[in-house]
Amino acid sequence: MERPGEVFTKAQELRSFLFLSVVTAPVLAVGIVAGYGFLVWIYQMFAGPPGS
Repeated sequence: MERPGEVFTKAQELRSFLFLSVVTAPVLAVGIVAGYGFLVWIYQMFAGPPGS
């Protein structure tokens, strides 16, 4: 069920995998952790530090 012109070579698949695993995954992980840290920081600006 492949359309004509959509055949990927092993080199293209390897390049795509390396891009996803070396670039996209770390950038996404850092973005998620930084976003969570930012949300906690903003929350603590309004609610005060823990234990107060």
